[in-house]
This record gives sequence, C-alpha cells and structure tokens, in this order.
Amino acid sequence: MLKAGVLGAGHLGKIHLKLLQQSTKYTLVGFFDANQEDAKAIEKEHGYKSFPSMEALIAACDMVDVVTPTIHHYQCAEKVITAGKHLFIEKPITHTVTQADSIRDLAKKHGVRGQVGQVERFNPAFMAVNHMIDKPMFIEAHRLAEFNPRGTDVSVVLDLMIHDIDAILSVVKSDVKKVHASGVSVISETPDIANARIEFENGCVANLTASRISMKKMRKARFFQKDAYISVDFLEKKCEVVKMKDAPKNPDDFAMVLTNAEGVKKQIYFDNPKVAPNNAILDELDSFADAITNDTTPEVSLTQGAEALRVAMMIIENFKTL
Repeated sequence: MLKAGVLGAGHLGKIHLKLLQQSTKYTLVGFFDANQEDAKAIEKEHGYKSFPSMEALIAACDMVDVVTPTIHHYQCAEKVITAGKHLFIEKPITHTVTQADSIRDLAKKHGVRGQVGQVERFNPAFMAVNHMIDKPMFIEAHRLAEFNPRGTDVSVVLDLMIHDIDAILSVVKSDVKKVHASGVSVISETPDIANARIEFENGCVANLTASRISMKKMRKARFFQKDAYISVDFLEKKCEVVKMKDAPKNPDDFAMVLTNAEGVKKQIYFDNPKVAPNNAILDELDSFADAITNDTTPEVSLTQGAEALRVAMMIIENFKTL
C-alpha cells in the first residue's frame, strides 16, 4: 500500500483524509495544515497525525494529496515533485497557466505521476455514458449552485465551470479555436455568473453556464452528435441516451418514427444506462493509486489539468474584452 498524506485540512481536506483512511490502496500517514491550532484540534478529534511542517509530511509519503487554497497549489506541488513524490492536486491545478505547465514539466523531469482532482470524471452518470459520446458537435452544460463563501477566492469559472470544461475536453478530441464569454460579479469581487461559448477546430460548439448565486442546484450536460443525444445529470446521477437509426420497413405499433423533409425515416430508441453508485472522490484517489502502481497515465493527467485551466483562463480573459 502507498503511504499517503494530505496538505491542507479545510473542508475538502477533511473529506480526503477520511477517504484515504478508508481506502484499501493507501496507508494514511497524516496531514499538515498551516494553521497549527486547527491542526491540533483535528488530530485530537479524528486521530489523524498532524505533522509539524510540510517538508516532514512529504518526506514520510509516497503520494501527497494537495487540498490547499489554489493560490498555494504551485508552491506545494513543486515541493512534492522535487522530493520525488507522486502528486494528487485538487482543481484548478494551479493559479496560472504558466505554473500549470511548469508543474507538468517538473513531474516529467522527476519521473513522478500526477493527477488533478476533476471529480466529475468519476461521476457515475458520466462514467456510464462517456464511452458512447462520439464526435459531439453541440454541447450544453449548466452548473448552478447556491451561494457559499468558501469558493469565492476564485472566479465561478475556476470554481464551478472548470468541471464542465474538463469533462467536455475529455470527449471532444479537438483543439479550441475561439472563445466568447461574459461574466457578472454580484456578491464577490470575481464573477459569480458566467456564460461561455467554446468553438473547436473540428466545428463542435459548447455553451456553458455557471452560477454560484442560484436559488436551486443544477449540474446537467447534453451532448448532441450524429444520430444520438446524450444527457447527463451530474447532480441526480442519472443519464439518458436517445438514438436514431434507420426505421425498419415494418415498425411495430409502438415504434416512434420520424420522417425528415427528404422522406428518410428514422426510428427513435431510448436507453437509460445503468448507473453504478460510487464515491467519486474515493474512486479518483484509488484510480491514481492504480496509475502509480501500474506506471500508467492517470485518468486526469497534469497535462489535461493544465489544458482545462488554459481554456478557463481564455474565458476569464474574454470577460475583459467586453
């Protein structure tokens, strides 16, 4: 089993600590948090070992899980990698694209594995259909959340929309050609509501909306491709696939058949793929353990994390041109 430690014991850090302790692929050695008063309280309440310094924790681990505020990601990641330890780092990968590229190159230089915590890749509804998404040409994504001051240190694009950016980039095998975006700050100093239109070189278009001041929660994406429509509800963990195939000569009485202007008949088929319940955060951590053990590319590599951040920053930069 891999020896794992956590940097940062805030809200999400505590969840990671609990899950690493539960995991059958890691041995949790402890954590480090800059607020030593909080660290001692967590140690006393949960029994996790609190280390006196970041360096001491890193030295005791095979893999370090960075769950600090984004502004500290680069500093922490650099120390983990240069110590020759494997890196799991929460999204967004770093504060800037330059830092993300540096972390990716540094990991390659030191021969260590790195994975970014884009947890929606492990959402069971997305996992049930992602292999069916084939050359989508139009995508819609809506991610709405109620206000929570915990995430307002960054724009809603880096807080929420980046989940959908990453999921879309994972299925659209094409470079981004152009971005149009708008964002509005309502409560925070950074945008709380954002809309973006991403155009890809292959002609695919993705429309994304994210809000962290909504009255209700929503996390949905729809993928339209030739002869199929795929819907994913990340929040309710449900998915639906609607396929269109050439209609048989003699369809049964209950068949839904459409005829287009050219007289071509298509039959519509509905499918609700089975969604296996899981703990997405535990699965992403265990997946990384498998990548380390088997020396394979992690499910969400540092390269992919850097690319998701690059597109997110293109959207944020586009706000400034309005």
